[in-house]
Amino acid sequence: MSAPYHLFDGFGIELEYMIVDKETLQVKPIADNLLKHELGTIGSDFENGMVTWSNELVLHVIEIKSTRPEADLQTLEKAFVRNVAHINSILNEWGARLLPSAAHPFMNPFSDTQLWPHDNNEVYSLYDKIFDSKGHGWSNLQSTHLNLPFHSDEEFAKLHAAVRLILPLLPALCASSPILDSQPTGMLDTRLRYYKTNQAKIPIITGSVIPEAVYSEETYGRQIYEPIANEIVPYDPEKILDPIWVNSRGAIARFDRGSIEIRVMDIQESPAADLAIVNTVVETLQWLVAEKSIPLKEQMNIDTVELSNIFDKTMATGLATKIENISYLASFGLSTPSTVADVWKNILTSIPAISAYQKINRQIIHTILNQGSLSERILRALEGDFSKEKILFVYKKLGICLEENKLFIP
Repeated sequence: MSAPYHLFDGFGIELEYMIVDKETLQVKPIADNLLKHELGTIGSDFENGMVTWSNELVLHVIEIKSTRPEADLQTLEKAFVRNVAHINSILNEWGARLLPSAAHPFMNPFSDTQLWPHDNNEVYSLYDKIFDSKGHGWSNLQSTHLNLPFHSDEEFAKLHAAVRLILPLLPALCASSPILDSQPTGMLDTRLRYYKTNQAKIPIITGSVIPEAVYSEETYGRQIYEPIANEIVPYDPEKILDPIWVNSRGAIARFDRGSIEIRVMDIQESPAADLAIVNTVVETLQWLVAEKSIPLKEQMNIDTVELSNIFDKTMATGLATKIENISYLASFGLSTPSTVADVWKNILTSIPAISAYQKINRQIIHTILNQGSLSERILRALEGDFSKEKILFVYKKLGICLEENKLFIP
């Protein structure tokens, strides 16, 4: 995303899906064949109008993303739905389909992983050499990324302050990774547990996931990019890695593109659910940037360690997580200890839904708040039965939700 986009002028959205066998749901490493089907040759990107298809680290994942920043998210949602249908029609020829959710429930990452072997694979190979990319935290995690524009240090400061505040609340709304190796993990957002730890060999890359309280390009470079650059030197003698895109915080600043990318959202069961969450995130950030609850200076001073503590709790216990920090709660107009569900409800009460599309999205968010995150709904549907048959039954329903662009309701 580049100039002349200013705050909230447009949004870049990326959705990652697994490619699996239609019947067994075993992962199928054929993303390169899918792209070749449209491109005529092996390639990384197929631009299909408003939506572009791209490869990822592993061959069983395909990303579909907005080709350019879009302001009309309703139209973008429809484009995502059309592209999902198009992809599924191609995959059907190979007995495959797309599967949503942030983690495959029974994939063995050590035997089933195949890395992308084509163009730009030197980066993937180096990551594999440093971190071993065959664990769950590398080859079995799918997310939704939201790119938000800014066009100056002043705009960056406002946006970065607001993004830091909302990050701890997102796992509760977005969690969709409760099962690994056919067993519940005890966490609602298991993807983020791996996200926090899969690069622990070089801790500065991820930090505490919640980005540091820095509010200018110069400070960001000095406190984040430069330490990353220094730490990766022993692992990268050929200088393949760039600290700008090695940075793996939960929200990363790309001054070269003029955007902040939020990376802590598990992908949902349908574009309708993902776009409803994206719309809610955007509206909340606009509300914070407009200083409707507390001034910018106070937003900037919220402690990173406390934000990280709240984030860790919501990864595990989701909407039921109790927040005690009153200064943080004041950011969202609350003055007493509250659950994360209460925080989201107060946000929705504070921000009026005007358009018909906003009202549809609000209905979806209220359903999530009342029925639970997708992780909670998956667990409820499994009813304590983690047999292969039951897991297949539930996750095939998720595939149908993706095809029909509907919410999963057990």
